[in-house]
Amino acid sequence: MAAHFGRRLRKGAVTTAVAAAAVAALSASQAPDVTTTDGQERQSAADAQATPDPTAADAGATGNSPYYTDLPPLNSPTPVPSTTVGPTTGTGTTSQAGIPATVLDAYQRAAAELTASKPGCNLPWQLLAAIGQVESGQARGGRVTADGTTVSPILGPVLNGVGFAHIKDTDHGAYDGDATYDRAIGPLQFIPSTWAWAGRDGNGDGKADPNNVYDAALAAGHYLCRNGWDLSVEADLKKAILSYNYSQDYLHTVRSWMEFYRRGTHEIPDGSGSLPGNRSDEHDTPMSPSVPVTPSPAPKPSKPGGTTKPSTPATPSKPGTPSTPSTPTPSPTPTPTPTDTVAHIEDAGTATLSARAGDTFADRISARAETSSGKPVAKVRIRFTIVGDTDAAFAGGESHATVVTDAKGVALAPALRAGEKTGDFTVRALLVGRAVTAVDYRATVTARAADALTRTGDTALTCTAGGEFADRVEVKATYKGAAAGKVAATATLLASADATTANDKGPYFKDASGKPVRTLTGLETDANGLLKLPELYADDTTGTFVLRVTTTGGATLTVELTVTAPASSTPTPSDSPSPSQSPAASESPSAS
Repeated sequence: MAAHFGRRLRKGAVTTAVAAAAVAALSASQAPDVTTTDGQERQSAADAQATPDPTAADAGATGNSPYYTDLPPLNSPTPVPSTTVGPTTGTGTTSQAGIPATVLDAYQRAAAELTASKPGCNLPWQLLAAIGQVESGQARGGRVTADGTTVSPILGPVLNGVGFAHIKDTDHGAYDGDATYDRAIGPLQFIPSTWAWAGRDGNGDGKADPNNVYDAALAAGHYLCRNGWDLSVEADLKKAILSYNYSQDYLHTVRSWMEFYRRGTHEIPDGSGSLPGNRSDEHDTPMSPSVPVTPSPAPKPSKPGGTTKPSTPATPSKPGTPSTPSTPTPSPTPTPTPTDTVAHIEDAGTATLSARAGDTFADRISARAETSSGKPVAKVRIRFTIVGDTDAAFAGGESHATVVTDAKGVALAPALRAGEKTGDFTVRALLVGRAVTAVDYRATVTARAADALTRTGDTALTCTAGGEFADRVEVKATYKGAAAGKVAATATLLASADATTANDKGPYFKDASGKPVRTLTGLETDANGLLKLPELYADDTTGTFVLRVTTTGGATLTVELTVTAPASSTPTPSDSPSPSQSPAASESPSAS
């Protein structure tokens, strides 16, 4: 959250009461279940999961930075035209229900993209709007440029462990300008280490900028839709919101705004939105989350009409006795977190990573976190990110996964599944919360293959010259006995089994224009490993020919084709002359 978002009101017991009333009025029976939490509004250990779901130790999208606690009004958000120019601090329904035009467009475009790419997530744009309101007051009331970039950076407090999370610099200050500690950035308040993998290009300018509301909204959508969550399911919606900022108060505040926007909202000009005034980290007196601060009792007023008793003068100190200077109490040295002790991460014995397209890699990637002396470090987070031109993904279709190291300092990534794109790509392992050298793992996806081909029928394939074969050739491809689907194949017509090049005579296929073709490429078996070839024709050349089908992986099948001559017509025998008409009789000599 920015340090200067309008006026700052002090949060007290009234805010909590209003929050309870708002949640009850707006979400009623639809409110998310409330789980048992500890004193710091973190999910209890019983609910924590090691990976890849968020845990109490996870900093979430924002590093659990402060957020705005202002709640929507309880009356209906009816659109009313406003003549106000510039951001306001009003709390009326009109100003709070309106969302700046560019910001609203960013939320709706992001939700539409997620509907297409992850339809099972069921992401409502009102959830993005609710988070945007709570995190930055809709980009400070819509103070953005035409392309959606904030007029000035929106930066949260320094996450140095003083009142906030302790997250050392992970981006060398590239995003937040701080090379010592991280800070949440942009209208959706991503910390740099989360943006490094969650960042998206939402406005098509070729870069992912956390200060751009289109980029940030799309990134937030993908962040909320990870782990296969379905946001139409209450339990998944709750997990998604808590993964953004781990606080039950945050959950209820976001839900309140989401329900409010669902009841109606409207577009207002950029820069004219209302600015929240109440922030979750504001208290009159700083206090520990677990030790309440007891205020000093107020002095008793004097009785009306009474006389003031003169104070007793202080006894002067003895002359010549120097006063003892007070010794300053040194600030306690903060106890290093497990993350602070990690000197490097290394490969923990990952085998060669290779899989056929569509298959799951047999081996899983593992990384180990160690101190400078080589001791394992448990309970630190390692993020695995897929890098490169590939459609390979971890379980759930994600390109990243965050895993907590075990007692041996090892983080085991989820199973990796190959996509359809073949070639090499990289899986990068990074320590979350501290800049140490990453570990890269090379992975290879090979083409789908078959090791055997068989005909599905045994009918002899014969045809007369100039005719068409009655049966089409169908083959089945298998790999290690199982059907080999989506395997590339080639069919070639040859003069004999020993030939290496396609024949220029004999049987042929036809191309789209009807011309003879004797080699077919780009063929592919279906999901069951079956491939039916097109119709075969014969020219006027008779004899025995060969059809050879080959697949990726080396499977080969040879099929014999026979072309016979057309049956000749039976000739009609000529009439034989009768004996009386024989030349001998007609030419016999006359009587003398």
